[in-house]
Amino acid sequence: MTEKKYIIEGEGLPQWSNPISHAVVANNMCFVSGQLSVNENGEYIAGSALAEGRKAFSNFFAAVKNAGFQKEDIVFVDIAFDDLNDLPEINQLYIELFPENKRPARTIYQVEALPFGSKIKVMGTAVKDLK
Repeated sequence: MTEKKYIIEGEGLPQWSNPISHAVVANNMCFVSGQLSVNENGEYIAGSALAEGRKAFSNFFAAVKNAGFQKEDIVFVDIAFDDLNDLPEINQLYIELFPENKRPARTIYQVEALPFGSKIKVMGTAVKDLK
């Protein structure tokens, strides 16, 4: 049986009224729920796709860290956004956040709507070696 660890709150993570875990750890894998541009009180922070993306990724990285993983352990990122015209900004942010030789696999797609009217949502998976 796989032991699981549920990350519901932690340093740098938004406090949600929604019934979610920011991340779930099973064995050597960390699955991070969709992170938005929200502050630690769970309040949406509106901005450009680039600004919202920075905050969403900040929350994503906080969930990874609170789960006991590092940025270098991220192997897959799933990015949903609401406007294809924002793709160049999102690509530029991805290039800034992940060095060329260490970029995780990625899925990116446009959706009709996101919670709070957000422009971007980031989720993904991290894996670390079993020791």
